[in-house]
Amino acid sequence: MALQPSLRPLIVAGRVDAPHTLDLFLDYVCPFSAKMALAIENILRPLLGPDGKYDGKVKIIVRLQVQPWHSSSTLTHEAALAVARVSPGNFWPYSLSLFKNQDDYFDIPTSTLTPLQIRENLAQLASEIIPPEAVNEFRELLKLKGSPNGGVAVTDDLKYTIKFSRQNSIHVSPTALWDGLVANEVSSGWGAKEWGAFLSAKVSV
Repeated sequence: MALQPSLRPLIVAGRVDAPHTLDLFLDYVCPFSAKMALAIENILRPLLGPDGKYDGKVKIIVRLQVQPWHSSSTLTHEAALAVARVSPGNFWPYSLSLFKNQDDYFDIPTSTLTPLQIRENLAQLASEIIPPEAVNEFRELLKLKGSPNGGVAVTDDLKYTIKFSRQNSIHVSPTALWDGLVANEVSSGWGAKEWGAFLSAKVSV
């Protein structure tokens, strides 16, 4: 598992020390990623959690896959990384909320908004998930800082996620890696039957 310490909250299912790793590259403004997120929540997390069939055997890492042809993609991913900093346990609930409300961040709805307005909308969404005392810290992390081109406080985390995708030649979302290798057969349209068959064939511990 390759994951810098500040991104530990991106392990959204299974035990940290599970021997198998399923990496899922998702974009918050991708409808197919939203379908995959629901599969993680409703199918995979129960299988990998306490008393699940694969408890202790498989973990899932959500890899943030910024797709720059969607103008708000960067901003939504920065917001998720900010939540991972200020309220790590709420990274996945906030991610689910972003997917549920992703229509608000599609190209046309955001076309008349400034980046600051979009970030404020993302902060309002975060306020429904994270503790009240963390909301101001969240906003601070998303303030532009330093030089005129210095980014925000989570820019380095964002760079890490993008560099990881690039070096692994990940182009589209969702993309799955099983133990580090691309699993092209994985589909956002899979239900419990397909995921059950996949895990049955792959898990070797």
